[in-house]
Amino acid sequence: MLLLIPDLRQGTGLELRLFNQPSTANDRVSFHEAVKSATPAVVDIYSTGIETRPFPYRGRQVERASLGSGVIMSEQGYILTCYHVIRNAETISVRLSDGRILDAQQVGQDPYTDLAVLKIDEENLPVIPQREQTNTRVGDVVLAIGNPYNLGKTITQGVISATGRNGLSNYLTNSNGYAGFIQMDAVLNEGNSGGALVDSNGVLVGINNANFKTLDNQNRVKDVAGIFFAVPYELAKKVMDSIITNGRVIRGYLGISANEERDPKNMLPGILVTHIEPFGPAAKAGLRPEDIITKVNNTQVEGVLQVLDIVAETKPGDEITFEIIRNKKIMTVPVIIGELGAS
Repeated sequence: MLLLIPDLRQGTGLELRLFNQPSTANDRVSFHEAVKSATPAVVDIYSTGIETRPFPYRGRQVERASLGSGVIMSEQGYILTCYHVIRNAETISVRLSDGRILDAQQVGQDPYTDLAVLKIDEENLPVIPQREQTNTRVGDVVLAIGNPYNLGKTITQGVISATGRNGLSNYLTNSNGYAGFIQMDAVLNEGNSGGALVDSNGVLVGINNANFKTLDNQNRVKDVAGIFFAVPYELAKKVMDSIITNGRVIRGYLGISANEERDPKNMLPGILVTHIEPFGPAAKAGLRPEDIITKVNNTQVEGVLQVLDIVAETKPGDEITFEIIRNKKIMTVPVIIGELGAS
């Protein structure tokens, strides 16, 4: 060893770069700045309500407490959270990152996307960083910020496994409740619901919702590890803006079911109408099962979800023109769009 490293024989000491240069924070792979930017706008939400216990409790009423998180979206004090966090709540309190505790009022909710908007009256509020288009991609690193089990602000890291659609119709073809959401593996626990999902720069990309659940072989509900969901930012922002403006989310309604299967003898692109809701806008306009919709307002149809989004984002009472193929003939059918959920 002494022959190989003469400096040791001479007693001058070994100068190796490995030991010479101290490690600095700049050498680390860190999301500290992203967390520092986003965390102040994530709040803890505490709500209480009265629920009626079912049999065998003979309808006894008990107080129910709920824990969740929320995200301050504007200086005016609007907060996005999950509807299930404040469902049936009689009182709602919000704790800010600086320790302030404030009463919150419900502005409105949207059960279809499980989102709710709250309002607090306070000055000097931190606002989550936002970008009009998040351009979220599969494989992006994301950070989930919330208050699991009331432990205080907690950060979990993951990657996006699948991206969600941003249209207001995201739930319409959805059998499990999550088809339009972002799927990722950043861990969510009780209390994380309604918190922020941010990218590696601290920009909001989604509102954390839930983990995936399934049934075991004894038909019991169980959580599935590594599969969690968040409402995409663009969709959440649309829902929030509609609730603030209208008190609810207004969605256009057509009243059809359709799929991607088309008549094999007809090579034109389109979607096949499989069912017409009685007395719905489509039925009133004369659309029929087996019609093939090829264009909407002169825009070529690419799929069912595209058509549903166009309808959902059309103001009720406005007219949409459908180009269809019926019995190998091209026809144009104007439809006055209704409102989803309107009686």
